[in-house]
Amino acid sequence: MKSAVETLNPTRVRLTVEVPFEELKDSLDAAYKKINQQVTVKGFRKGKIPARVIDQRFGRGAVLEEAVNDALPKFYTEAINEAELNPLGQPEVDITELKDGETLNFTAEVDIRPAIEIPDYSGIEVTVDAVEVSDEDVEKSVEQLRERFASTSPVERAAEDGDVVTIDLQAKVDGEVLEDGVAEGVSYTIGSGELLEGIDEAVKGLEAGGEATFTSELKGGSAEGKEAEVTVKVTQVAARELPALDDDFAQLASEFDTLDELKADSRKRLENMKQYDQATQAQERVLDELLKLAEVPIPEKLLADEIQTRKHNLEHHQLGQMGIDLAKYLEIQGKTEEEFTAETEEQAVKGIKTQFILDELVNKEKLNVNQEELTEHLMRRAASSGMSPDQFAQAVVEGGQVPMLVGEVARGKALAVVVEAAKVTDTNGEIVDLDDAEDEAAETVEAAADAEPAEAEAAEKTEA
Repeated sequence: MKSAVETLNPTRVRLTVEVPFEELKDSLDAAYKKINQQVTVKGFRKGKIPARVIDQRFGRGAVLEEAVNDALPKFYTEAINEAELNPLGQPEVDITELKDGETLNFTAEVDIRPAIEIPDYSGIEVTVDAVEVSDEDVEKSVEQLRERFASTSPVERAAEDGDVVTIDLQAKVDGEVLEDGVAEGVSYTIGSGELLEGIDEAVKGLEAGGEATFTSELKGGSAEGKEAEVTVKVTQVAARELPALDDDFAQLASEFDTLDELKADSRKRLENMKQYDQATQAQERVLDELLKLAEVPIPEKLLADEIQTRKHNLEHHQLGQMGIDLAKYLEIQGKTEEEFTAETEEQAVKGIKTQFILDELVNKEKLNVNQEELTEHLMRRAASSGMSPDQFAQAVVEGGQVPMLVGEVARGKALAVVVEAAKVTDTNGEIVDLDDAEDEAAETVEAAADAEPAEAEAAEKTEA
């Protein structure tokens, strides 16, 4: 076999392959054997039909077609390996010449990973938020914990902000009560914004037994999006009572004996969270600077496929689970379809560039992933997915996704190398130490590769 490579552009090549006919012998034998098992000829046992009879009865062309289909992947792979190319996706193959007994010639066009020169990243400088926890932050954290331990008790007075009311609801559209528009015994905290728009104003001032009617756009059900006349009846008003902020509360809500100890722990937790956010912010900004320095050609077909995949995942998985379609999502986000497409393309380009340049850095620095690193990453991914480590590991293995996880860890290590070489300062001018940044770096790389989930989550919160 002889092959030659023509570079069409930095991300696409054309292979020209010439195969002497004798190299098709194994595939021809396999073709005759396969046809032998599929056909019946009177006078011959199944599987024992001579080749000349198959040629006469079914045509030599059918045998050649079967043999070529069998042989092409092998010769294509040999040509790729010989040229030391890294193909992306499936090739477009064209048989240019097939002469029985003489030769098989074909061409194969395929996208390839572009050659990338790793830029000098030692001069990257970024600024990140300082880790600062105020007394107000601590008080807010403790107050949130206090809210979780609030109790309620029925009161005989009009409902006020913060009260928990038990209500019955009935929704009408065009004067007709909806089949799924009736609910009884619903518990609702006034001011929480968890139900229909306008309900707070309707129930405030009502005592148990009181009733009011208001108009609101339905957020779900059979009449989603329609204006409905909603009747709400209050059956009980309960006041929320917060526990006193003292040592007894600290003992109730935590493992600490005093309120001061609880507050000190809250401060430490907030500092740890802000340090984590700071590390993630540093990695994101260093990555952005690295991508600015590197010239990374993007294969057109790979980009088109990536954009399509992102759109499909958003529409049919994330938004589907939230019960909204793309049009509603765009309305919530305040975007046009053109703006959405442009942003999706920008995110796809960043994801592809990130993978290409960090993979190249992995090779250059000869970075390896050991079993412990892979296991730790798998545990984090399992936690974020809501699955147990065993369930997640089984899904990864069954889905053939182990190489993907290994790639994420390796790219995280590559990004950590760049971050370590960069100068990172906070808004107070202090140098930030990010020596132990590999774990967060893997997550940063994953986020850069797929930015849509964050947007979808934001849409879900807005919709709620």
